[in-house]
Amino acid sequence: MTLAIARTQPETVAAPGIPAVAGAALRVPLVTGGDIGYANLDHAASAPCLDAVRRAVDEFLPWYASVHRGAGFASQVSTKLYERTRDVLRRFTGARQTDTVVFTRNTTDSFNLLARSLPRHTTVIVFDTEHHAALLPWQGPNVRRLPTPRTRLAAVSAVDEALADSPQGPRLVVVTGASNVTGELLPVAEIAAVARKHGARVALDAAQLAPHRPISIRELDVDYVALSGHKLYAPFGAGALIGRADWLRAARPYLAGGGATKLVTEDAVVWNSGPERHEAGSPNTVGVYALGVACETLSKSWDAVVAHEQALLARLRKGLEAIPGCAELRLFDAPVDRVGTVSFVVDGFDPGWLAAVLSAEYGIGVRDGAFCAHIAAKRLIGVAGGDGQQAVRVSLGLGSTEEHVDRVVLALRQIVARGARWEYTKVDGRWAPAGDPRELPPFC
Repeated sequence: MTLAIARTQPETVAAPGIPAVAGAALRVPLVTGGDIGYANLDHAASAPCLDAVRRAVDEFLPWYASVHRGAGFASQVSTKLYERTRDVLRRFTGARQTDTVVFTRNTTDSFNLLARSLPRHTTVIVFDTEHHAALLPWQGPNVRRLPTPRTRLAAVSAVDEALADSPQGPRLVVVTGASNVTGELLPVAEIAAVARKHGARVALDAAQLAPHRPISIRELDVDYVALSGHKLYAPFGAGALIGRADWLRAARPYLAGGGATKLVTEDAVVWNSGPERHEAGSPNTVGVYALGVACETLSKSWDAVVAHEQALLARLRKGLEAIPGCAELRLFDAPVDRVGTVSFVVDGFDPGWLAAVLSAEYGIGVRDGAFCAHIAAKRLIGVAGGDGQQAVRVSLGLGSTEEHVDRVVLALRQIVARGARWEYTKVDGRWAPAGDPRELPPFC
């Protein structure tokens, strides 16, 4: 794919009803000279900021102030927006009225908070192919990791058997909504039904599901949902844990400090019992507000969002199928519903090298590696016939267009057929163009 071909490809306008994102007109330099519109195909790592979020944050920033304890008018405004966002998150996740909303930094933070809040001797059951945010917080002899079976039915049966074999007492099943490696949807409702049969609770990792599909805690019958703003087009450092209040209310505060306390004396501390119990310190008010705006914006557009992404996903998978030596990673043997994430290996090509060439010569941003899901990636790469422990991941979202999909497919075809046009070397363990002439923006 020459620069001339790349630059004459028409940009496809996003479908009507799709929220616009910042950076849609971003152009990036190519190592071969000139520049090109950036094809952001790395939404699963961090999604771009919604234009609606950027405008809302710009409007709010002059009013930004401390929350909860300020008498000033700006503090009252900030507190109002901060607390109102709890209701926004309840609506966005279809939560019960009694569910609490604790603001965190991200999904990882949310699950670490939940892990710290479990009653003693809680049995935790989790598939070992989970994203690290949902895999690593649970430690100790009461944690049971299950290998993910090759069918959805077998996954449900595995949870059923594990719960039947687990000791009586509090039990928690942790499951992802959509795999961050393959995009495949897990049978969450079916797993929750099995958990209910055994008196267990369910924690849903919605980091990769929430940006792509509507969620309902009540309909899925789960107990907790964790999500991240930076995946939800609100990259301002906020996330949330939404769910049943009793375990969180009974747990020691996640952090000790101001905001978590009701009263401090020389001899004792009385901690808050609401969500503030786990939100010590000055909260990320701007990030929380941005997260709420993103959720409200997506909630108005789900039909268009899903249709847009599914059309692009079908186009992408069809294109990848035609590339010699390209093998897609899959959790399940049979086709299942999935969000717009595809990971693959190409026989004879280092994934990190491929990603570097796509970026430097074609202006395409993808992810390479094991995607913070090392066990899953290693296992699925082996099933796909790869000889390493890394893959390439293309992840679609609101910033993706037909031209982006066509560009990455054409680029891969040409790289497989003719190789790269530039020399590449490893710098600090990662592939990069040798003698890269491109300059970073002035603010770097």
